[in-house]
Amino acid sequence: MTFQQKIQYLLESNTDFWPKLIGLFIQSLIFLSLICFTVETLPDLSPLTLQILNITEIFSVIVFTLEYCLRIYAAPRKRDFIFSVSGIIDLLAILPFYLPTSIDLRTLRILRLLRLVRIFKMVRYNKALHRFKRALIIAREELILFWVIALITLYISSVGIYYFEPEAQPEAFASIFHCFWWALITLTTVGYGDMYPVTAGGQFFTFFVLMIGLGVIAVPTGLITSALNQAREEEKLNGSKQEPHQ
Repeated sequence: MTFQQKIQYLLESNTDFWPKLIGLFIQSLIFLSLICFTVETLPDLSPLTLQILNITEIFSVIVFTLEYCLRIYAAPRKRDFIFSVSGIIDLLAILPFYLPTSIDLRTLRILRLLRLVRIFKMVRYNKALHRFKRALIIAREELILFWVIALITLYISSVGIYYFEPEAQPEAFASIFHCFWWALITLTTVGYGDMYPVTAGGQFFTFFVLMIGLGVIAVPTGLITSALNQAREEEKLNGSKQEPHQ
Protein backbone atom coordinates (compact mmCIF):
# COMPACT_ATOMS: atom_id res chain seq x y z
CA MET A 1 0.00 0.00 0.00
CA THR A 2 1.44 3.37 -1.05
CA PHE A 3 1.51 6.43 1.19
CA GLN A 4 -1.29 7.99 -0.85
CA GLN A 5 -3.43 4.88 -0.40
CA LYS A 6 -2.75 4.89 3.35
CA ILE A 7 -3.97 8.49 3.60
CA GLN A 8 -7.09 7.64 1.62
CA TYR A 9 -7.69 4.60 3.85
CA LEU A 10 -7.38 6.66 7.05
CA LEU A 11 -9.74 9.36 5.78
CA GLU A 12 -12.36 7.27 3.98
CA SER A 13 -12.57 3.91 5.75
CA ASN A 14 -15.07 3.51 8.60
CA THR A 15 -14.42 -0.08 9.63
CA ASP A 16 -11.08 -0.12 11.49
CA PHE A 17 -9.94 1.56 14.69
CA TRP A 18 -7.75 4.40 13.42
CA PRO A 19 -10.07 5.60 10.63
CA LYS A 20 -12.97 5.54 13.11
CA LEU A 21 -10.88 7.49 15.63
CA ILE A 22 -9.99 10.10 13.01
CA GLY A 23 -13.65 10.39 11.98
CA LEU A 24 -14.72 10.80 15.61
CA PHE A 25 -12.07 13.49 16.10
CA ILE A 26 -13.28 15.42 13.03
CA GLN A 27 -16.91 15.16 14.18
CA SER A 28 -15.99 16.41 17.65
CA LEU A 29 -14.04 19.30 16.16
CA ILE A 30 -17.02 20.24 13.97
CA PHE A 31 -19.25 20.41 17.04
CA LEU A 32 -16.63 22.36 18.99
CA SER A 33 -16.26 24.83 16.14
CA LEU A 34 -20.02 25.38 15.94
CA ILE A 35 -20.25 25.84 19.72
CA CYS A 36 -17.47 28.43 19.63
CA PHE A 37 -19.17 30.20 16.74
CA THR A 38 -22.37 30.37 18.82
CA VAL A 39 -20.56 31.59 21.95
CA GLU A 40 -18.93 34.38 19.91
CA THR A 41 -22.34 35.98 19.48
CA LEU A 42 -22.73 36.54 23.23
CA PRO A 43 -22.24 40.16 24.33
CA ASP A 44 -19.63 41.36 26.82
CA LEU A 45 -17.29 38.40 26.56
CA SER A 46 -14.12 38.64 28.60
CA PRO A 47 -10.75 39.04 26.83
CA LEU A 48 -9.72 35.58 28.06
CA THR A 49 -12.84 33.99 26.57
CA LEU A 50 -12.26 35.76 23.27
CA GLN A 51 -8.67 34.56 23.24
CA ILE A 52 -9.74 30.96 23.88
CA LEU A 53 -12.34 31.17 21.13
CA ASN A 54 -9.79 32.61 18.74
CA ILE A 55 -7.25 29.89 19.50
CA THR A 56 -9.92 27.21 19.07
CA GLU A 57 -10.95 28.71 15.74
CA ILE A 58 -7.37 28.79 14.49
CA PHE A 59 -6.77 25.19 15.60
CA SER A 60 -10.00 24.03 13.92
CA VAL A 61 -9.17 25.75 10.65
CA ILE A 62 -5.65 24.28 10.67
CA VAL A 63 -7.05 20.76 11.11
CA PHE A 64 -9.76 21.27 8.47
CA THR A 65 -7.23 22.77 6.07
CA LEU A 66 -4.86 19.84 6.59
CA GLU A 67 -7.72 17.40 6.09
CA TYR A 68 -8.79 19.16 2.89
CA CYS A 69 -5.26 19.13 1.47
CA LEU A 70 -4.78 15.47 2.38
CA ARG A 71 -8.06 14.54 0.72
CA ILE A 72 -6.94 16.28 -2.47
CA TYR A 73 -3.58 14.49 -2.27
CA ALA A 74 -5.19 11.08 -1.67
CA ALA A 75 -7.97 11.45 -4.25
CA PRO A 76 -7.39 9.28 -7.34
CA ARG A 77 -9.03 11.98 -9.44
CA LYS A 78 -8.19 15.27 -7.79
CA ARG A 79 -10.27 17.45 -10.09
CA ASP A 80 -13.36 15.32 -9.44
CA PHE A 81 -12.91 15.65 -5.68
CA ILE A 82 -12.30 19.42 -5.75
CA PHE A 83 -15.51 20.06 -7.71
CA SER A 84 -17.59 17.43 -5.93
CA VAL A 85 -20.22 18.39 -3.35
CA SER A 86 -18.11 17.12 -0.44
CA GLY A 87 -15.00 18.85 -1.81
CA ILE A 88 -16.81 22.18 -2.14
CA ILE A 89 -18.23 21.85 1.38
CA ASP A 90 -14.76 21.10 2.75
CA LEU A 91 -13.43 24.22 1.01
CA LEU A 92 -16.29 26.42 2.24
CA ALA A 93 -15.63 25.19 5.78
CA ILE A 94 -12.20 26.85 5.80
CA LEU A 95 -12.44 29.60 3.17
CA PRO A 96 -14.24 32.22 5.34
CA PHE A 97 -11.35 32.13 7.84
CA TYR A 98 -8.84 33.24 5.23
CA LEU A 99 -10.92 35.79 3.32
CA PRO A 100 -11.10 38.54 5.99
CA THR A 101 -7.28 38.67 6.24
CA SER A 102 -6.55 38.45 2.53
CA ILE A 103 -9.29 40.69 1.12
CA ASP A 104 -9.82 44.18 2.50
CA LEU A 105 -13.54 44.24 1.78
CA ARG A 106 -15.55 44.35 4.99
CA THR A 107 -18.78 43.45 3.27
CA LEU A 108 -17.28 40.07 2.39
CA ARG A 109 -17.05 39.23 6.09
CA ILE A 110 -20.62 38.03 5.86
CA LEU A 111 -19.05 34.94 4.27
CA ARG A 112 -17.94 33.95 7.76
CA LEU A 113 -21.48 32.67 8.16
CA LEU A 114 -20.39 29.87 5.84
CA ARG A 115 -18.60 28.32 8.80
CA LEU A 116 -21.96 26.75 9.55
CA VAL A 117 -21.51 24.43 6.56
CA ARG A 118 -19.03 22.46 8.66
CA ILE A 119 -21.91 20.51 10.12
CA PHE A 120 -22.58 19.08 6.64
CA LYS A 121 -19.11 17.53 6.68
CA MET A 122 -20.58 14.98 9.09
CA VAL A 123 -22.47 13.43 6.17
CA ARG A 124 -19.39 11.48 5.14
CA TYR A 125 -19.18 9.84 8.59
CA ASN A 126 -22.85 8.99 9.14
CA LYS A 127 -24.31 5.78 7.73
CA ALA A 128 -27.82 6.84 8.74
CA LEU A 129 -27.63 9.90 6.51
CA HIS A 130 -26.50 7.75 3.59
CA ARG A 131 -29.44 5.43 4.32
CA PHE A 132 -31.79 8.43 4.32
CA LYS A 133 -30.36 9.54 0.98
CA ARG A 134 -31.00 6.05 -0.40
CA ALA A 135 -34.58 6.23 0.93
CA LEU A 136 -35.18 9.50 -0.90
CA ILE A 137 -33.93 7.90 -4.10
CA ILE A 138 -36.23 4.90 -3.61
CA ALA A 139 -39.31 7.08 -3.00
CA ARG A 140 -38.29 9.79 -5.48
CA GLU A 141 -41.10 9.26 -8.00
CA GLU A 142 -43.78 9.02 -5.31
CA LEU A 143 -42.49 12.13 -3.56
CA ILE A 144 -42.39 14.11 -6.81
CA LEU A 145 -45.96 13.07 -7.56
CA PHE A 146 -47.00 13.98 -4.03
CA TRP A 147 -45.48 17.46 -4.22
CA VAL A 148 -47.14 18.10 -7.58
CA ILE A 149 -50.50 17.12 -6.08
CA ALA A 150 -49.76 19.21 -2.97
CA LEU A 151 -49.05 22.30 -5.11
CA ILE A 152 -52.26 21.75 -7.08
CA THR A 153 -54.18 21.36 -3.82
CA LEU A 154 -52.56 24.54 -2.50
CA TYR A 155 -53.73 26.47 -5.55
CA ILE A 156 -57.26 25.03 -5.44
CA SER A 157 -57.52 25.89 -1.73
CA SER A 158 -56.40 29.45 -2.45
CA VAL A 159 -58.97 29.84 -5.21
CA GLY A 160 -61.69 28.23 -3.10
CA ILE A 161 -61.29 30.49 -0.08
CA TYR A 162 -61.07 33.51 -2.40
CA TYR A 163 -64.66 32.91 -3.49
CA PHE A 164 -65.93 32.85 0.12
CA GLU A 165 -64.06 35.54 2.07
CA PRO A 166 -63.18 38.67 0.02
CA GLU A 167 -66.51 40.42 0.69
CA ALA A 168 -66.29 39.84 4.46
CA GLN A 169 -62.51 40.47 4.69
CA PRO A 170 -61.43 42.49 1.64
CA GLU A 171 -58.01 43.34 3.07
CA ALA A 172 -56.95 39.90 4.28
CA PHE A 173 -58.30 37.99 1.25
CA ALA A 174 -57.82 40.67 -1.39
CA SER A 175 -56.61 38.30 -4.12
CA ILE A 176 -55.70 34.70 -4.78
CA PHE A 177 -52.08 35.66 -4.07
CA HIS A 178 -53.12 36.83 -0.60
CA CYS A 179 -54.99 33.55 -0.13
CA PHE A 180 -51.87 31.50 -0.81
CA TRP A 181 -50.56 32.25 2.69
CA TRP A 182 -53.85 31.16 4.29
CA ALA A 183 -53.89 27.98 2.19
CA LEU A 184 -50.29 27.17 3.12
CA ILE A 185 -50.70 27.50 6.88
CA THR A 186 -54.05 25.70 6.76
CA LEU A 187 -52.87 22.75 4.66
CA THR A 188 -49.85 22.34 6.93
CA THR A 189 -52.19 22.59 9.97
CA VAL A 190 -50.06 25.39 11.45
CA GLY A 191 -52.86 27.94 11.74
CA TYR A 192 -51.15 31.10 12.98
CA GLY A 193 -54.50 32.84 13.35
CA ASP A 194 -53.53 35.93 11.36
CA MET A 195 -55.97 34.92 8.59
CA TYR A 196 -59.10 32.89 9.24
CA PRO A 197 -62.54 32.64 7.60
CA VAL A 198 -65.54 34.30 9.19
CA THR A 199 -68.26 33.31 6.73
CA ALA A 200 -70.17 30.04 7.04
CA GLY A 201 -69.08 28.95 3.56
CA GLY A 202 -65.44 29.79 4.30
CA GLN A 203 -65.47 27.86 7.57
CA PHE A 204 -67.11 24.85 5.92
CA PHE A 205 -64.54 24.96 3.13
CA THR A 206 -61.74 25.24 5.72
CA PHE A 207 -62.92 22.03 7.37
CA PHE A 208 -62.24 20.08 4.17
CA VAL A 209 -58.92 21.83 3.65
CA LEU A 210 -57.84 20.83 7.18
CA MET A 211 -58.80 17.21 6.52
CA ILE A 212 -56.70 17.28 3.35
CA GLY A 213 -53.90 18.95 5.33
CA LEU A 214 -53.70 15.98 7.68
CA GLY A 215 -53.02 13.80 4.65
CA VAL A 216 -50.46 16.28 3.33
CA ILE A 217 -48.40 15.69 6.46
CA ALA A 218 -49.01 11.93 6.71
CA VAL A 219 -48.30 10.88 3.12
CA PRO A 220 -44.60 11.90 2.82
CA THR A 221 -43.95 10.58 6.32
CA GLY A 222 -45.31 7.16 5.34
CA LEU A 223 -43.43 7.16 2.04
CA ILE A 224 -40.08 7.99 3.65
CA THR A 225 -40.64 5.51 6.49
CA SER A 226 -41.36 2.72 4.01
CA ALA A 227 -38.36 3.70 1.89
CA LEU A 228 -36.10 3.77 4.96
CA ASN A 229 -37.18 0.24 5.84
CA GLN A 230 -36.38 -0.87 2.30
CA ALA A 231 -32.99 0.88 2.40
CA ARG A 232 -32.21 -0.82 5.71
CA GLU A 233 -33.14 -4.22 4.26
CA GLU A 234 -30.91 -3.57 1.24
CA GLU A 235 -28.06 -2.62 3.56
CA LYS A 236 -28.48 -5.85 5.54
CA LEU A 237 -28.67 -7.89 2.33
CA ASN A 238 -25.51 -6.31 0.93
CA GLY A 239 -23.75 -6.90 4.25
CA SER A 240 -24.72 -10.57 4.29
CA LYS A 241 -23.45 -11.00 0.72
CA GLN A 242 -20.07 -9.49 1.58
CA GLU A 243 -19.49 -11.56 4.73
CA PRO A 244 -18.55 -14.86 2.96
CA HIS A 245 -15.85 -13.04 0.96
CA GLN A 246 -14.24 -11.52 4.05
